[in-house]
Amino acid sequence: MDFNQAVSQYQADPLSGNLAQVCGELRKSMTNAEKIRMLSGKWFFARTVRDFFLYSGRHYNCNPIKTGDVKRLGVPPVKFSDGPRGVVMGRSTCFPVSMARGAAFDDELEYKVGQAIAEEAIAGGANFFAGICINLLRNPRWGRAQESYGEDPYLLGRMGAALTRAVQDMGVMACPKHYACNSIENLRFKVNVTAAERTMQEVYLPHFKKCIDAGAVSIMGAYNKVRGGHCCESGYLLTDVLRKQWGFEGFTISDFLWGVYDARKALPAGMDIEMPATVRYAKIRRFLRTGELKIADIDTAVEHILAGLIKVTPKLKPQPKSVILSKEHTALARKVAEEGTVLLKNNGLIPLDKGKKIAVAGRYANKINVGDHGSSNVYSTYSVTPYKGLCNVFGKDNVLLADMKNIKNGLDKIKACEAVVVCVGNNYKQEGEYLVNTTKSDKKTASGTGGDRYSLRIPPEDIALIHEICAVCPNTVVNIISGSAVIIEEWKNEAAAILESFYSGLEGGNALANIICGAVNPSGKLPFTMAEKEEDYPPFIFPGDNTLEIEYGYYHGYTLLDKENKKAAFPFGFGLSYTTFEFSGLTAEKTENNQISVKIKVKNIGDRDGKTVIQVYAGSAENTADNPKKLLKGFKKVFLQSGEEKTFEVLLETDDLRFYNEKSGNWYLDKSYTVYCGEDSEKAMGMETVVRF
Repeated sequence: MDFNQAVSQYQADPLSGNLAQVCGELRKSMTNAEKIRMLSGKWFFARTVRDFFLYSGRHYNCNPIKTGDVKRLGVPPVKFSDGPRGVVMGRSTCFPVSMARGAAFDDELEYKVGQAIAEEAIAGGANFFAGICINLLRNPRWGRAQESYGEDPYLLGRMGAALTRAVQDMGVMACPKHYACNSIENLRFKVNVTAAERTMQEVYLPHFKKCIDAGAVSIMGAYNKVRGGHCCESGYLLTDVLRKQWGFEGFTISDFLWGVYDARKALPAGMDIEMPATVRYAKIRRFLRTGELKIADIDTAVEHILAGLIKVTPKLKPQPKSVILSKEHTALARKVAEEGTVLLKNNGLIPLDKGKKIAVAGRYANKINVGDHGSSNVYSTYSVTPYKGLCNVFGKDNVLLADMKNIKNGLDKIKACEAVVVCVGNNYKQEGEYLVNTTKSDKKTASGTGGDRYSLRIPPEDIALIHEICAVCPNTVVNIISGSAVIIEEWKNEAAAILESFYSGLEGGNALANIICGAVNPSGKLPFTMAEKEEDYPPFIFPGDNTLEIEYGYYHGYTLLDKENKKAAFPFGFGLSYTTFEFSGLTAEKTENNQISVKIKVKNIGDRDGKTVIQVYAGSAENTADNPKKLLKGFKKVFLQSGEEKTFEVLLETDDLRFYNEKSGNWYLDKSYTVYCGEDSEKAMGMETVVRF
């Protein structure tokens, strides 16, 4: 049997459960050498370094990173492209980071992003997208937070599943990552995470399961350890949970270079492909001769890989190069940036009339700042800065670019403007993938090059600038650029308006300008909790803390604040609009399809059309166990014209309400749940009803 015959046999009856049989028959046609070749990437580091220095435009993953294939039988290689803010290969559309897309609270929009990414990946020669990053944000100090969707498992699962479905519907294999508990960057190769089984099942794993349930045919392991063992060598994660509990049929890949340490552990545990090159798996033949590995281990891994290839790649249709950075894709990137921008504060200053004279100041007023410079970096042919975007909307003659080298001498010109937009926040030096730390390790001063955030404040020079400008210009809009939550207590009362635009992609400047002028009514909601102080988040560790051990607790984010009866500076799900919405008439009842039908009446009582996000939370009404007061279990982004009123339905899946019993190893429903509904996690507490099972 060859690959095409295997595909035909599977597609003739894909629902019969014959995939394993088909893969087994195809595998029997292979030699041992061919099978072993499929178990690792064929990336040559020396060639990549050469290309980087000798050829313009070359960078990490500029071309697909391929695994071994079997040309004799027509078995294609896995052709890897990284993400998640677009296709890393070549020059492509830089979408807003995943955190900004999480703030949009719109999985239908994320599906469109996935389609666009898949088209560009295919046009660049890839059949595999490793950009479904769904690690949970337990503490905003995490350097790679921008690559994920937020702090809530349900939000992560909904958004990750949408991206998974979109990519695979286009014939590109989807790969959620990094599995699992990967939420510390500087110690990512060494840290050992411990967590109770209930915590794992309810907090750190369910979003991965949602992606598997959505059909993901691959999953990437993480660098860190879980319960004493490296994730890429963990039988608990890769076999017990992934395959036995969730029924995963696809293949696993390691995180790059330092994911696998011992082939004798990794392969039997369930790690199918070592990426991006043959390093530890170079000893597979030797271990077969010594009996330390069995041919059955090889066969099983090969069948997993074949399953992913057979299920998805035949759906792939060639795409022209013209889809890359097409007008449709860049317009989508702008829309996503608009939908994900969060209005944190507004005393009525914005929206601004287009005829007004405005100033724009700050380190990022006219500087490209679209996110991390590590493996997620997307290289576009252009990026619109805030200054350029404001010029496009307000006219160049109406926009003053402040001289940041001598801001004091420019204050008179700034004061003469009717408003000023101050662009501050972080960049790849304050947060991102940990590449190398070039500064001192002192927590108060270190910024480094990538890695975790030693401070949850924006840099001191940005804070000083805000104080200085707000003192002379009361009409000040502060635009925060960051990957996740920042603490702004020392200056938030001084600004007239505050926006969180995240790293907003190649069209971010235009999106910001459209919001400031009112062409777009902001509708983004925080996908994380913005606390009043650092101590309100769970513990975090850094190099120099004299420990490589950390326990991930059951509570974090809004669930932790609820448990400790603390208030957030800005709660999870918070986001203002230029209009006002009124919620009423909440009902919740079981359906015949084993769902909960939640209905809510929403009215736009303001004078502008706009969108809001209906957020539905649920908590056990039994109070028989240590359960969170509430958890997000459903959401829907809705549009209403000024004065319009509609009743909307949000369906909750019963399985999403279940709790895990560590003693029995089973999931269970409580007898009754309190259902809450509102525009954010705090407002939801003002409207509730009870549903009983």
